[in-house]
Amino acid sequence: MGQENLTTTVTEFVLLGLTDNVTLKHLLFVLFSMVYLVTWLSNLTIITTVIYDHQLHTPMYFLLANLAFLDVSDSSVNSPKVLSTLLTRNKTISFKECIIQMLFFHFTAGVMGFSLVAMAIDRYVAIHKPLHYLTIMNQGMCTGLVIGAWLGGFTHSIIQIAVIVKLPFCGPNVLDNFYCDVPQVIKLACTDTYLVEWLMVVNGGFLIIIAFIALLISYTLILVKIRRHSTEGKHKALSTCGGKLTVVFLMFIPSIFIYARPFGKFPVDKMASVIYTIFTPMLNPMIYTLRNSEMKKSIRRLMNRILFSGHKSIMPAPGLGGQ
Repeated sequence: MGQENLTTTVTEFVLLGLTDNVTLKHLLFVLFSMVYLVTWLSNLTIITTVIYDHQLHTPMYFLLANLAFLDVSDSSVNSPKVLSTLLTRNKTISFKECIIQMLFFHFTAGVMGFSLVAMAIDRYVAIHKPLHYLTIMNQGMCTGLVIGAWLGGFTHSIIQIAVIVKLPFCGPNVLDNFYCDVPQVIKLACTDTYLVEWLMVVNGGFLIIIAFIALLISYTLILVKIRRHSTEGKHKALSTCGGKLTVVFLMFIPSIFIYARPFGKFPVDKMASVIYTIFTPMLNPMIYTLRNSEMKKSIRRLMNRILFSGHKSIMPAPGLGGQ
């Protein structure tokens, strides 16, 4: 009976958020709202453009559309709750909502990490095997890479949640964060969590480090290969790889700082979390579209098609409306 009481005491958590300053909270609400809106609009623009522009029906843009979908999903896990806590005084989140938030956050983040590895594989094949690129990166291969990324993210997430739900929580219930995350929640468990923390570090932190190193090696080999290409091809490849490397650093460096160490508390933890939970999903499409002339041209073609179709629909039919 005592153990049962321990595991059922905590029914909700209190999120301390980013600040208690009312003016700063309102400023952050405006800023994060704009970031969230831009994240949705920019990523949906990429997805729509890839779907409707047949010139973008290639492995690279298929994987890019998958990443854009993940950016939308990832930002939607935490941003609504962050905006709610900034605007209202209610900073509580139920135990079940907290578990669900962690499940989907680490699911989408895990899929995103594996997807970046898949995109690195795509660029590696494109640079090292250009004549066999479409044969190797066929539809089956691309689909397999995406499915593998989603299965990898699900496995990573479900392992963490399966461990956390078995922990006893009897108080305190205050999380020094603006969303539910594994390091803070585990620290509130009413038991020795030393082994659990290291299990999470292995499952999350070491996995992030391995993926990060693999990506660095992959893009280093690509950049070495690019040096032998013609000037025109070199600039295009450098632009593509430069954008992807920027995304890799934005996502992996803060994640390594948070998850690849024992779950202590550092002053810059919240800042690192803000970078990869709120800003990175918005910056990803900007980095890709601003550094990719083909994508920018396709977006302009799509916008012209939409505007031209709308203009035609309101034009009066011959012999009508002009009298």
